[in-house]
This record gives sequence, C-alpha cells and structure tokens, in this order.
Amino acid sequence: MKFSWTYLEDAPIRVRTFLAFNEVSRALIVVAKYHGGDILLDGEHVFTTVMMHKGQTVTLVLPDEKGSDTVDRCDEPIDILYEDQDYLVLNKPAGVASVPAHHVVTADSLVNRVKGYYLRQHYANQVTHIATRLDKDTSGIVVFPKHHFAHSVMDKQLKKHMVQKDYVAIVSGRLVADHGLIDAPIGRDPESFVKRQVLRDGKPSETEYWVVKRMPAATVVKIRLHTGRTHQIRVHMAYLGHPLVGDQMYAGPQWIARQALHCERIKFYSPFKQQWIEIRCPLADDIQQVLNS
Repeated sequence: MKFSWTYLEDAPIRVRTFLAFNEVSRALIVVAKYHGGDILLDGEHVFTTVMMHKGQTVTLVLPDEKGSDTVDRCDEPIDILYEDQDYLVLNKPAGVASVPAHHVVTADSLVNRVKGYYLRQHYANQVTHIATRLDKDTSGIVVFPKHHFAHSVMDKQLKKHMVQKDYVAIVSGRLVADHGLIDAPIGRDPESFVKRQVLRDGKPSETEYWVVKRMPAATVVKIRLHTGRTHQIRVHMAYLGHPLVGDQMYAGPQWIARQALHCERIKFYSPFKQQWIEIRCPLADDIQQVLNS
C-alpha cells in the first residue's frame, strides 16, 4: 500500500517530522525501512533525516500484511455497515464474541468471520485488526481497521478520546435524572475472574447518560463512554441501582435473553479521506421487541 503527502509550507522540514505530522508512527517507519516497505521523496528512496521542501511529495510504502495461521477462518456471514479501503465497520449480533476465546474449540468469532471475508475478497492485507470490541452478548458496531496504519491512527484517537461511541440500553427501574455522569473507578471483582465492580482503587471510569424514554418498570437511555473499561456500562448502571435488563451477571431482570445493550453510533476521523466518518446501526430485533412490548 502507498500513502502520499505533498508539503505545502515554506520552511524546510525533515521527512520523519513531516511523516509524524501525518500520523505515521515510528513503528510504521521501521516497517517501511526494514520489513519490505520504502520511503520515497518525489519517487526516490530517501532516509528519513533528509530535508524536504515546499512542493515535494513523500510516499510511505507498506508491505502486504500476511494473515496469522493461528486465526481460523469462518465463513459465517457478516453484516457490513460501512467499508472503504481503510476501515470495515460491522454490526455484531448478540451471542457472537468479538475475538476468539482460548477455551472454545469452535472458531466462530467476529475476527474469524472477518478473516473468512478477507480471504473471499482476496484482499492484499489479511491481518484482522480489531479496534473496538463488544461483550459477547452486546450487539452493534465494531470497527476493523484494514491495515496497520489505519489501526495505529484509530488507537491514537481512542486514547485521546476522539472517537465517539453511543449506546442504547434498557435499564431496570425509572431513572430520576434526565442526564447524568457516572464517575466511579472500576476494578476486577476479587471473587470472579470475569466480573467487575466499582472499587476505590479501580481504574478511572466515566459514563454519561441521557434518558430517552421512561416506562413503568424500566428506562431507555443513550450512553456515551468517556473511558473504555471492561463491562463499564453494565457495572456503572448496576452501581446506580439500575442494572441492565437481561444482565444476569449484574442482577438485571430477565425480560430478555441477554443484556439489553446495543452500540448504536460511532464517529471517528479518517486522515486517509480527510473527513469525519459517522455510522449508525439499527437496534437489534430483540431489544426492539422489548421496547414495543
């Protein structure tokens, strides 16, 4: 793959500095220099210490990414919400894990399904990068960067809290406040390998919510995460005394076969297209049925 940028400023600049301005990490430069790629200035191989001038074009050449033999192929279907040459965005159904589980023999996770899709499409890059994940029983948006560079860019955005992710949840009981920010640290439950809880010495965790609709015994909320802890929404709503409907692990009422949680919207910036990308995902049928009833 090739990525090119033209320098438009008057003052000379080193190639490596200009690449850094364009989100090229040191790791990507190493790949380009030593693992089958290249760095070109106006089409000629250069070292990154070389000075470039206004009007010159630098090109980053990255080698094709070979898929891992340890990730099995699965040809179950995927629901594509958006795809370009850099990102694949899927609607994950509830009941399908985002990534393969070590203790499960059957190779059916979203990662396995994407590998099958890449193979069927004969893409040059076969590594199944995954940037966002959802719990197995949460439905909605999951993002797969289609190459190392795109993954690196999204990781930076996630760390800087530039990526907006909105969820819809049905919580038990009637929330009083129309809007709230839950600021409560989360850590591992000392009595469980999987379960989490609010702990004084846990990791900082913030969840913001807005009430969408109040029902007699439940409340529909829109939720935006400001941090990304395991089970964060589920733990924070249980901490408020309003566990998610269907969330057996955190004592939610069993009106649905899984937690009523769906990633409905994501917004992130693509430097490759030089524009913001916003994707929405319709509610899963089982959650919609709860709302209708």
